[in-house]
Amino acid sequence: MTEKLKYLSCRLILCAGAGILLLFSALMLLWILCLRYGLGIFAVLFLTLAAVGYCCFVFRWLLIPYRETKKIYEQFVMGYVLKDLFHLRHPLTPESDRAVLLLNEMIDKNHLINVSKKQAEYLALQNQINPHFLYNTLEGIRSEALLAGLDSIAEMTEALATFFRYTISQVENLVTLEDELANIENYYYIQQFRFGDKLALHIEYEHDDELDELEILQFRLPKLTLQPIVENSIYHGIERKIGKGNLVIRICVSDERLRIRISDDGMGMTEEKLKLLNEKLRRLALDEVQEESGKKGGIALVNVNNRIKLLFGEEYGIIFYSREGAGTDVLISLPLVRE
Repeated sequence: MTEKLKYLSCRLILCAGAGILLLFSALMLLWILCLRYGLGIFAVLFLTLAAVGYCCFVFRWLLIPYRETKKIYEQFVMGYVLKDLFHLRHPLTPESDRAVLLLNEMIDKNHLINVSKKQAEYLALQNQINPHFLYNTLEGIRSEALLAGLDSIAEMTEALATFFRYTISQVENLVTLEDELANIENYYYIQQFRFGDKLALHIEYEHDDELDELEILQFRLPKLTLQPIVENSIYHGIERKIGKGNLVIRICVSDERLRIRISDDGMGMTEEKLKLLNEKLRRLALDEVQEESGKKGGIALVNVNNRIKLLFGEEYGIIFYSREGAGTDVLISLPLVRE
């Protein structure tokens, strides 16, 4: 209790509560005197109604706005919102409002995005390999394979070189959906050398008559958004499944949003694990991404989610839907960005 009293908000609430308690105690005393000694009942009734009206006014004009502002602060501390803190409808004081606006000017969002991009570059490759050395080595392997007549090895090496070239080159803010899907198809081609016919990939489009597939492919999104999710679906869903696994990417344009749903019919996950994962993705976690030993999946899903929220806002991002033994759906929500 002593710890809470150091906050002025707690002191104000305590004083307001004490004031209301004293007010109603005085009214109760007046009612007792009125009923016992026959004092003017209309005057006491008027004071009672005035007190009730005052309490309603305080509740609507002060308590409800205070709760709204307090909730936004709590969500900011927990990492759920960022922009809402800088657009409070009911600031506590003029000084606190100016302090928050000054904080908004001081935060370098571009720096946060660049940090997230560097995390993506690092986690995508897992170590500091010189890209030119990697490309030259893979090209050398491909040439030797062709000379030896090992066409399948040459094709796989070429696909791997293309994948790494896309992955570890400069992670630009936005690329076209066409580029992202081409990278996914190349990644799927590489995975087929391991899984063979066990893994099937399908890409579907859902849109109205105003758009065609070529226009949809020109919408832009953060680079390396899809591959980490596809990789997660393969390793945590389909790989452990007995029999053939299907991976479906559905692209939907509606309500000024680009929605990409990546579905697998793999192992799924428990309700508890699903809840914890979505809770983690709801937050805008700006701390460093740390690798978890023995965990596959390429770029961390949290990092991909952070980049989406930093670039476009907290209303966008990634949500998981899953049932154990039935598969998992991952919904990516993005704004429609054409340039």
